[in-house]
Amino acid sequence: MTGGLRVTVTGGAGFIGSNLVSWLLRHPAIGRVTVVDDLSTGSTSLLGGDPAETDFRQGSVLDAGLIEDAVAGADAVVHLAALPSVPRSVADPLATHHANATGTLQVLEAARRAGGPLVVAASSSSVYGAQPDLPKTETSRAMPLSPYAVSKLATEAYLGAYHACYGLEVLPLRFFNVFGPRQRAGHPYAAVVPAFIDAALSGRPVTVHGDGTQTRDWTFVDTVCEVITTAITGRVTSPWPVNLALGTRTSLLDVIALLDQVLDAPVRVEHAPPRPGDVAHSQADPTQLRELFPGVSAVPLREGLECTVAWHQDQHPARSHVDARGSR
Repeated sequence: MTGGLRVTVTGGAGFIGSNLVSWLLRHPAIGRVTVVDDLSTGSTSLLGGDPAETDFRQGSVLDAGLIEDAVAGADAVVHLAALPSVPRSVADPLATHHANATGTLQVLEAARRAGGPLVVAASSSSVYGAQPDLPKTETSRAMPLSPYAVSKLATEAYLGAYHACYGLEVLPLRFFNVFGPRQRAGHPYAAVVPAFIDAALSGRPVTVHGDGTQTRDWTFVDTVCEVITTAITGRVTSPWPVNLALGTRTSLLDVIALLDQVLDAPVRVEHAPPRPGDVAHSQADPTQLRELFPGVSAVPLREGLECTVAWHQDQHPARSHVDARGSR
């Protein structure tokens, strides 16, 4: 395809990035997608679509030459590359800062030199940290509790500064506990949902840090992809952060109860001490999101869990203790 919008996705071989690439390649307005990923947490096995429409560049966003070349000629840049995980950032704050804060700065410099493509970037609800108000509004004071949260606050602040100083069109999005297919388990910094599903399908107890009453605004990955794709095709911008979640609030124990139902089998639980930097409760105020994206659709939590369980079952059929359809 020679026409259509040209989009560069950093971190495009990761969980959210690979899902987004699939969405973009299906959209008639998108002509070509360039993916930049160093494969430290992503995998080319997650990428699909027509190779003629996808240009994969292996490397880090900290490589100024590589990222400048990948961004040149792009109509939009979606910056998802990051070192995720609060616990990882507590263990290695410098690596988190370099990848997330300095990496964002490299992407913004490349975009500025490229003539100003739209830059959509992932921030995180973790920036709210110790902020007690619920739901979290974008005007609430940021009170980060971890190096990861600080690095994401820097990400969105840099986007705002580049809009103010250079007129760059930007859209910083605060993600809230995104889950779905292609989100891997099996490593020390796995997110909660894939870790729970992997343990349940393997017949192991799921580990809950704390008492399990912590609440999150769980967001299915398709909602994130829908919002970003709409932002690119409709040139939706904001110099200020926008919550990307729809205002739900579900505890870890309630997620496990839903997994009981999806698997039609009890999920065993073992508790561990709370982790430093973890936030007790999180819920978005979606007012700004709905104003900018009035057509955004929510995927019910159970439906999202069913899709996610099915993907994990397909990935590891031999290890599955419980069939995704409920039979043992």
